[in-house]
Amino acid sequence: MIRLLARLVLSLFANTIGLVVASLVLDGFDINGVSLVVTVLVFSATTVLAGPLLLKIALTNIPALIGGIALVTTFVGLLVADVLTDGVTIDGVSTWVLASLIVWLSSLLAGIILPVFLFKKTLEATKN
Repeated sequence: MIRLLARLVLSLFANTIGLVVASLVLDGFDINGVSLVVTVLVFSATTVLAGPLLLKIALTNIPALIGGIALVTTFVGLLVADVLTDGVTIDGVSTWVLASLIVWLSSLLAGIILPVFLFKKTLEATKN
């Protein structure tokens, strides 16, 4: 149960970082600070639900898509967050493509780097 909670917190932090980085880098990608929390929750829930579904569709219909499932899931998460919340606005096709790539890459890197800082005491305790 603790691991599941830790993964959830890590995922939320990583997705927040990804969305904020995209908003800082791209002119056509804006996040309303007030509704950032709602946007992150909708985006995170969508990626958690869409990931396995898209993987299953890819396995049965489009095997070449398997390698890009995380990127496609990020795009779907951004699309749902854009439609369901007022917290994110994405303008232009190139912004959509770059935002998907930046959010995916930033979230991936944050997911790798954040555990070292967030769970430092736990990691140190397991080494001893």
